[in-house]
Amino acid sequence: MILNQEMKQHIIDSLKKGVRFDGRKNDDFREVNVEYDVAPSAEGSARVTIGDTIVLAGVKLGLEKPYPDTPDSGMLMVNAEFMPMASPEFESGPPSIASIELARVVDRGIRESGAIDVKKLCIEAGEKAWSVGIDVITINDGGNLMDAAALAALAALKATKFPKVKKDGSIDYKEKTKDSLPLVKEPISVTAHLIGDQILVDPSVEEEQSSDARITAAALDDKTICALQKGGERALSEEEIDQMLTLSLKKAAELRKRL
Repeated sequence: MILNQEMKQHIIDSLKKGVRFDGRKNDDFREVNVEYDVAPSAEGSARVTIGDTIVLAGVKLGLEKPYPDTPDSGMLMVNAEFMPMASPEFESGPPSIASIELARVVDRGIRESGAIDVKKLCIEAGEKAWSVGIDVITINDGGNLMDAAALAALAALKATKFPKVKKDGSIDYKEKTKDSLPLVKEPISVTAHLIGDQILVDPSVEEEQSSDARITAAALDDKTICALQKGGERALSEEEIDQMLTLSLKKAAELRKRL
């Protein structure tokens, strides 16, 4: 959904005065909360709230045959589901373009950063390795699902414990061990939006619908950027990209503390 031009101009005029509709400054996030182990049946889970945006993430582990091109590594897959109850814009049925993009952005941040040491997930090269499946579910869309989903996925990975493997090789999902995932890096994603000539983070739904362009940057604690995703129809100048990435890195450091 795209806001009408009058509303968009009203948002731009307000941003130029340094005031957003909810009273925040352009570089302010809403209150961020992270809760762990919210789904006992999952190997790891987390709920993230950013303002009134609520996202759940759960991790499921399984033993599978490794991919032929990576016979000595475990596997990672991210799925995102936009629940109709989360927004009047979401519908039941096949995954939307937006949900597919969100899943890919979350996946890329984890995969390209090398967050999980996938070599340590291999049990027997070419025969058996752990697969890591992350399901992201939207509960309420109050804007900025991208950052909430990425944070929830990382938190769920941090909380994950391996299930017990029986002597016959089957998995007892009712019993968890004390062994955690080999999580060696923690990428934090922050999306910067450009509305008119104003750059901001953590948009509301109305601001998100007014966005001309956005950049999602996944960064490590040393400010190394490991993944980028550009969205929106407007082309960006080098100066705008630099300003957006600088803001994203600054806010990533703040979000990291919420973990």
